[in-house]
Amino acid sequence: MTVNDILTMLGGLAVFMFGMHTLSGALEKFAGGKLENWLEKMTSNPLKGVLLGAGVTALIQSSAATTVMMVGFVNSGIMKLSQAIGVIMGANIGTTATGWLVSLTAIDGGGIAAIFNPKNFTPVLAIVGVILTMFTKSDRKKTFGTILLGFSLLMFGMNTMSGAAEVLKDNEQFARFMVMFTNPFLGVLVGALLTAVLQSSSVSIGILQTLSNKTGTITYGMALPIILGQNIGSCVTALISSIGANKSAKRVAIVHLYFNIIGTVVFLSIYYIINAVFDLPFMNEQLNSVGIAIIHTCFNVLATLLFLPFTKQLEKLACLTVRDKPGEESLEVPMLDKRFLNTPSVALEQCKNVAYKMAHLTQKTILMSMELVKNYDAKIAQEVIDNENAIDLYEDSIGSYILKISSKDLSVSDSQAVSDLLHTIGDLERISDHAVNIVEAAEEMHTKKVRFSSAAEQEMDIMMKAVTEILDISIRSFVNSDVSLAKDVEPLEDVIDGLRTELKNRHVNRLRDGICTIELGFILQDLLTNLERVSDHCSNIAVCLIQIKENSMDTHEYMNELKKLDKSDFMDEFNEYKNKYALPN
Repeated sequence: MTVNDILTMLGGLAVFMFGMHTLSGALEKFAGGKLENWLEKMTSNPLKGVLLGAGVTALIQSSAATTVMMVGFVNSGIMKLSQAIGVIMGANIGTTATGWLVSLTAIDGGGIAAIFNPKNFTPVLAIVGVILTMFTKSDRKKTFGTILLGFSLLMFGMNTMSGAAEVLKDNEQFARFMVMFTNPFLGVLVGALLTAVLQSSSVSIGILQTLSNKTGTITYGMALPIILGQNIGSCVTALISSIGANKSAKRVAIVHLYFNIIGTVVFLSIYYIINAVFDLPFMNEQLNSVGIAIIHTCFNVLATLLFLPFTKQLEKLACLTVRDKPGEESLEVPMLDKRFLNTPSVALEQCKNVAYKMAHLTQKTILMSMELVKNYDAKIAQEVIDNENAIDLYEDSIGSYILKISSKDLSVSDSQAVSDLLHTIGDLERISDHAVNIVEAAEEMHTKKVRFSSAAEQEMDIMMKAVTEILDISIRSFVNSDVSLAKDVEPLEDVIDGLRTELKNRHVNRLRDGICTIELGFILQDLLTNLERVSDHCSNIAVCLIQIKENSMDTHEYMNELKKLDKSDFMDEFNEYKNKYALPN
């Protein structure tokens, strides 16, 4: 084998690995946030988890990515260890799909059979991929084009490796070297190390398939321990990912490791015991890439069937390996996990989930603060302040995480979602600030033992009910991405602006009549200002959602256009809210 042959093989390997990376990333991007929803919601029992893990892994072509997602979900408290075990088993089955794709290169002959050989249709896929990627505007079409290019690169790399490996067919030194792998322990070790270094069982399986097709020196006896070792080596990615995670997340990686190690020991033992008794005739027969794909699939399916009834025992074994120390306090689970950044659409879905929690906490905090105006309670006041501090942390955490997501390759819809989140979390944080200001006004009234007149209390109650509704509408529209609901915010915001003006005027009249004091006037002014500002931020949240969904212009221009284009609808809603929150005469 010449230096040129070696370089050609390495170059083919590089293209194959890049094609696998491109294909996996594009498939994940094409699936978008659906992956996160599938994995999070469809794991009610181990069998569903297996089917889901197999499907998702076959889709994104990476068992490592699926397992790392499981580590992240468990680390974030989204999923329990028991839910993740089934998905991990399924991921091992799903990863065998790549071997079947690669095995298509072994198809020979003409006629109909030639249609299925990637050599014949890959160039067409590459051309279509380039056209879609370079000459279309649709983000999904571009992503689909990248999928086609990734597959084409994968097959081109495989063919390049195959051409370079063909010279080994009659090489006696290579043949003697391969005989070493009839030792099962050495075969398992080499398979595990190769996969650990390449960080991909799909790539290492592809290399083995190339050698088997072109050299004819790979036998069943050699291939079986290598393939099982490759499964063990695939655990390294998850083990590395679990470093720094909580104990539950570490146990996910340990379960993955135990599943493959115990499965390898059990099946190799059964295989060699049967061979010792019956002297299996095919042990020394040559096999091709299809045979390797069959072995890889059969092992993972049979191992899953073996372990599926024992998921609780696997969980217990992982807990015994990663123990809880007596009296050890559980650490606070991080809201957003950096492991999700490898799959940006999943990371964005997690960001949304955390932002929704922030929104609901903000809504609760405002409602608590308004209640204190009527009935002050020091404990509730402190809870409002604590919530505001937590909301500040939410904003910092989400904002920092979004910046990391923004550096990734995002679809147009995901980029719009990032923009929406950045604007919205800022408005939510400002709303919580106003909650603290309302608490301070309520505390001042309590400390000074002053109260509004009955008329002022009645009017303030109407104002607060209007703010409660606009907050509810804006939060629901944000959480559900409901544009039609978001359009109800602006008419109510105009009503609240009018209420603020009218309440100030009425206070001035009561001040002239000696019913209210100047001191209460300042407190009333603070309350009205903060309540009106809350409605302003609700308007910002709704308008941002509408703009992004409808690809509209800047905020001020949009607001003017809204009132012009939908004047009749806008005024109908405005009058409806005005009547609903009409002040008593």
